Amino acid sequence: MHVPLLISLLALGTQAAFAQGAAPQAKPEMNESCPGLVAQTRAPFRLASLKEGEVRINYVGHSTFLIESPKLVRIATDYNDYVRTPVRPDIVTMNRAHSTHFTDRPDPGIRFVLRGWKDDGRPTDWDVQFQDVRVRSVATNIRDWGGGTQRHGNSIFIFEVANLCIAHLGHLHHTLTQQQLSEIGRVDVVLVPVDGSYTLDLEGMIEVLTALKAPLMIPMHFFSSFTLNRFIDRISRDWDVETLEVPSVVLSKHTLPTKPKLLVLPGR
Repeated sequence: MHVPLLISLLALGTQAAFAQGAAPQAKPEMNESCPGLVAQTRAPFRLASLKEGEVRINYVGHSTFLIESPKLVRIATDYNDYVRTPVRPDIVTMNRAHSTHFTDRPDPGIRFVLRGWKDDGRPTDWDVQFQDVRVRSVATNIRDWGGGTQRHGNSIFIFEVANLCIAHLGHLHHTLTQQQLSEIGRVDVVLVPVDGSYTLDLEGMIEVLTALKAPLMIPMHFFSSFTLNRFIDRISRDWDVETLEVPSVVLSKHTLPTKPKLLVLPGR
């Protein structure tokens, strides 16, 4: 990984303080007074080149990843006003459950702003092709602020890049139906929320991962080492676990594990 990239991402990891709020009836996950991180990322940023068939996944924090393709298309997941990537992405995806997963003020220079909900309540049907990246969406439901269900309130986004399918589960609140699994299709990498309370409970999330059958899983949305370790302890009963010292990994079809593995990138 290129040194400036590592420095920028580590700065995000160490400077950001993510505060979880209450259940859907109370405040959003992150304290609204938490300062944004855009001004903290002024260091030079240059990308190390990727070979054909490679993709780089950088964990920025919370539910935000920076995904980079061989043609240097940049994707930011759950783009919001609190946690942002060190560079302007070409594509951003958002989810609606909390303000730490979306923004109404995206950078106007972003080419594609893909919201995981529609204002008319219908399911999203994104299918965007840009250079060597394709982005699709599969709608899911969320709990509303009154404790009920908001149908199609969020989406799972699937990124097809470098012959890999990467699924970002967003703020998932329920297990997946067979129709949703069929729409998602084959998955190589799952970016999975592991807090076990604000999103789906621990056993429910294990059920989702078992159904998706992805060889590689990367945790997010864990807020603390306690929550992360609780998930690791549970998942290690069935699958391997590896922890990296840097918040970035380069993957290809040939480097995927032969049996399911949880790959932990530092962050919160």
